[in-house]
Amino acid sequence: MRRLVGVGVGPGDPELITVKAVRVLRTADLVLVPVLGRPGEEDRAETGRAEATVRAHVDGAVIRRVAFALNDTGGVTPARAAAWDAAADAVTGAFAAGAGTVAFATLGDPALYSTFSYLAQGVTARDPGVTVETVPGITALQDLAARSGTVLAEGTESLVLLPLTAGPGALAEALAAHDTVVAYKLSAAGPPEVLQQALAEAGRLDNAVFGARVGLAGEDIRPAASVGAGERVPYLATLISTARRSGRGSRLSGKAADRGAAAGPARGAAGHEGQAGRAGGSV
Repeated sequence: MRRLVGVGVGPGDPELITVKAVRVLRTADLVLVPVLGRPGEEDRAETGRAEATVRAHVDGAVIRRVAFALNDTGGVTPARAAAWDAAADAVTGAFAAGAGTVAFATLGDPALYSTFSYLAQGVTARDPGVTVETVPGITALQDLAARSGTVLAEGTESLVLLPLTAGPGALAEALAAHDTVVAYKLSAAGPPEVLQQALAEAGRLDNAVFGARVGLAGEDIRPAASVGAGERVPYLATLISTARRSGRGSRLSGKAADRGAAAGPARGAAGHEGQAGRAGGSV
């Protein structure tokens, strides 16, 4: 049987990977790790977060880098399509050479905004007999919530996750309609003051939490209000905004939240500002 397994390796901290993920990676015939670049540029690419996590647990002899044009914007660009095709060819080539299991390491969870879905579609189009499986992983929103002491949801509260590739208008709509809002890919929406304006207009700026390079060297967790105008925000930064909670169990009744003021993190995000973690890349 030919198996392609998408393995969630967590948000970048090598300790936040599941026992099952490590087992699958260690027993695979080939482990593919994504790097930022185009086909042919793999050797020159920097080590990304997924690769760094894998190398902390797996023999380097079974690891192979594959390029993904993650910095290309504008939908399915020629560079993106070429990278997806090259990665799919690498998988089917490994199967043709006798591999039984090929694992693909992806940040976070393979079912959530992951390049794995594009790879799997390319592989099964070439070889419909391949079995596709996934191993879930810890996400950036969970890690940021844990490190900032933020309770993501209680009782009847709603939670929405959205990428800001949809623009700042999508954030404003989510803040008006949901209790907890988690936003990924912050820089895609423009400078930080654009996001701060959306939060302020919703009455939710004061206690919103910003996080970048969470669990890595240069970790940056702080109140979203403290991000300076024009400050460079990493593409993979995360934002969490929660609605007001009036006390213990207050959201069990099903009453609508007062979304105009956020419930701040239990321990306070400001205390984590500038805390250093482990080394990692950007993929």
